[in-house]
Amino acid sequence: MKLTVIDALSLGDAWYQCLQKALFEGREYKIEQGSFEGVRRKEIELVAINISKPGIRPLSPDVPTGVPLPTTDEVIEEYMSYLMTPDRQENEEYTYGEFLSPQIEEIIRRYRKGFDTNQMCMCVGSKDSIYQADPPCLRLVDTRVQDGALHFILYFRSWDLWGGMPTNLGGLQSLKEYMAAEIGVEDGEIHAFSKGLHLYEHAWDLAKMVLRLPLE
Repeated sequence: MKLTVIDALSLGDAWYQCLQKALFEGREYKIEQGSFEGVRRKEIELVAINISKPGIRPLSPDVPTGVPLPTTDEVIEEYMSYLMTPDRQENEEYTYGEFLSPQIEEIIRRYRKGFDTNQMCMCVGSKDSIYQADPPCLRLVDTRVQDGALHFILYFRSWDLWGGMPTNLGGLQSLKEYMAAEIGVEDGEIHAFSKGLHLYEHAWDLAKMVLRLPLE
């Protein structure tokens, strides 16, 4: 598998660069199992995304006039609350919040005791997740306090570049800001990894419109 490295300033910068990589260099294939079975997608098969200033506002990406927004700052704010809430609706197999919310306050409590540790990693999912029709995409929110700032290291087993990434990163950035303030440190970087950052075929033309490319 080829490793793609994206070095970006902001969340929007990371998204634009990933759209371009997926469109021009992504592996195209038809999904045999899982969400959107039978649909084609273009996928960056292994990616490391380094975002040095993820707190730059707006957290939601800017798109040309006439292009549907992949997310908004209002949606991101609601999503951040979802990450911190353990409640699950009747039609939900799981929520990220049910896994993360019990761990967030423990991370804060333990960082207040000292920063030099490698133990502060929050997990999403369980040994039973593999049996779900759609297991969690986000699996790890690892953390590090270094040089006076809280950094997030994320892992997504599968990641929808249009319908997921902008909201996911915006919500996780907001969560990081909250945790940093509670710990008493500055907000830091985001480093995100995935073995399957992809664009479904229904979003290919939307991505071209964002990048101001001609439609075929």
